[in-house]
Amino acid sequence: MEKIFVQLIIVKILRHYAFNECYSLLFIKPLTFLHSYKQMRRYNKMIDNRLNKVLTTIIIISLIGIFIVMGFWGYDIFQKYYIKNGAENAVDEFDKKINENNQITESENTNSNSNLNSISNSNTSNSSNKNTSITSKKNVQMKYRGFDVAGKIEIPKTKLKYPVLSVATLSSMKVSIGIIYGPGLNQVGNTVLMGHNYRNGALFSNNSKLNIGDYVYITDMTGKKIRYVIYNKYITASTDFDYAIRNTEGRREISMASCTDDSKSRLIIWAKEG
Repeated sequence: MEKIFVQLIIVKILRHYAFNECYSLLFIKPLTFLHSYKQMRRYNKMIDNRLNKVLTTIIIISLIGIFIVMGFWGYDIFQKYYIKNGAENAVDEFDKKINENNQITESENTNSNSNLNSISNSNTSNSSNKNTSITSKKNVQMKYRGFDVAGKIEIPKTKLKYPVLSVATLSSMKVSIGIIYGPGLNQVGNTVLMGHNYRNGALFSNNSKLNIGDYVYITDMTGKKIRYVIYNKYITASTDFDYAIRNTEGRREISMASCTDDSKSRLIIWAKEG
């Protein structure tokens, strides 16, 4: 009997264990696995969402940076082309007007001399009343992008050729070089020319490459062309204006003013006729 009882107990234990194992295999473990799988998927989805947001943000920032760089680069190219192309056309127009003015002046002088030669040499009593004057050159009139042109500046060292505007304002200096102070081009005294340093080769961007002894050529509206020799170059504060009001002791001089590359100071260049 005892053996049978023990065997029955063992059978019940085995049945209970087998039932629990089957139940676990059939219900508990699959549910646990499913729950873990769902959690894992939810976690992976959360990570993917965060990663996507980070990547999207990086891509957007990179695109904005690229557009900004391309915008500055494109504007710089456009600005350089706009200024230089316009200046070249203006210089060509200026030269054409000066040549036409010279031809008219020469024609008037030729006609005047012919009239004088036609007067009878026998009329000696009125010989002192002969008009022997020569027609002086007249100022040509020209505008460039709405501003009066005062002349032309050429610097062979930096291959610079620009019309010189009669004023130097915020708007005029966007298109060319202007006169900010002085008696005027090729006049006795110090005429100050101001131009931007765009650091792209336009206007006075290359003035830092100029040295003492380099030449600057100024042509005024009568066609008179004078060579100036650089004899001083220095950097000063943006508030300093002493260079403009200096005494030239009866000489024709020019001063060229532009910003330094950091836009904090002024690069000043003096040149005198010679």
